[in-house]
Amino acid sequence: MSTFAELGLSPELLRAVRDAEYHTPTPIQEHAIPAVLQGSDVLACAQTGTGKTAGFLLPILQQLAQGQLFSPQLRALVLSPTRELASQTGDNARAYSKYLRLRSTTVFGGVRLGPQIERLRTGVDLLIATPGRLMDLVERGTVKFNKLEVLVLDEADHMLDLGFLPTVRQLLHMLPTSRQTLMFSATMPPEIERLTREMLQSPVIINVGRRATPVEAVRQVLYAVEGEKKRDLLCHLLQHGHMRQVLVFTRTKVRADRLTRHLAQKGRRVATLHGGKSQNARTQALSGFRNGKVEVLVATDIAARGLDVDGISHVVNFDVPPTVEEYVHRIGRTARATATGDAISLVSADEVPFIRTIERGIGSPIPHQIVKGFAPAVDHLQAPARPPLSHAARIANGSIRHFAPRRRAQRSL
Repeated sequence: MSTFAELGLSPELLRAVRDAEYHTPTPIQEHAIPAVLQGSDVLACAQTGTGKTAGFLLPILQQLAQGQLFSPQLRALVLSPTRELASQTGDNARAYSKYLRLRSTTVFGGVRLGPQIERLRTGVDLLIATPGRLMDLVERGTVKFNKLEVLVLDEADHMLDLGFLPTVRQLLHMLPTSRQTLMFSATMPPEIERLTREMLQSPVIINVGRRATPVEAVRQVLYAVEGEKKRDLLCHLLQHGHMRQVLVFTRTKVRADRLTRHLAQKGRRVATLHGGKSQNARTQALSGFRNGKVEVLVATDIAARGLDVDGISHVVNFDVPPTVEEYVHRIGRTARATATGDAISLVSADEVPFIRTIERGIGSPIPHQIVKGFAPAVDHLQAPARPPLSHAARIANGSIRHFAPRRRAQRSL
């Protein structure tokens, strides 16, 4: 196992790493940092919670610092799929560069353009941006790429999920062809593999862990329950399950809001995080969750990628996700770094096919239990899986009370 000093980082960065209380590089950092410092393109596939942000930020900051001390031209760009991930990456960049004479800033939608434009006009070395807001700034002439040296596409598969790949491809045509390109992704669906062939030149390929494999430190369990009893079962678990800091995932914004109101009525300190909330409300919800004022954060999958909160004891799938990738990303919010955590899925009968898909994807069955007082008439986790119900049928049986067609990601991100 290497040390950060053995990876070739500068004294200034090593000092910042010590301040952040990083002691030993994670596997993704051990492989990615030397490759980036050598100037290679990198394709890295790693689970969430493995330290990949430091894996690309630390060597990029060193490369920028070894160039001219400050340039009014943008030299490194990190594309992030969500506001929350962009904000966290920006915070990390400022922490790591605290002993360097470099400037960085973060831009995303949901807030006023004016202050972001002013910061960019003063000049930055490193920009962290969501695709929609970046394109807005490019169209206004505020951002130019003629001096760009490094591009990072972070959480590439989530870019695909949110419908951002057309915007990413549009941006690629504006960038210098001689740049260094780094792509980080937790999974490699076919569309992302095609994008790597377009973007990367003879990349160093890094795989940390098997694809779509849950973090080993996460204890997983399924609870069979009737759909209409999920809220009461969740309240029971919160009351009796020694759950300190709990992240709960729902399928839709409407279900998140309804569950939040129910938990608040039961006396829980709860907040909501989803794309229908203002940026100020999203920031306050995350801040409260981080500082302990909020004990339960109810979220849609906007929080499944990039949410980095220390101390999450439990992730609860109030609604089971339909794919193994979504499941892995959700439960990866707990058991960060060397910690352990629990992932609980509340499974109604119509969600059993999703569970079977997840179990096949992760290569093992997930233990399941019945909670006394909440047992379904038939233990559907023991019975053969039924075909998934249609949306109309799920609305009829109450497992979905509201349905609206999924829309592509809005440029405001």
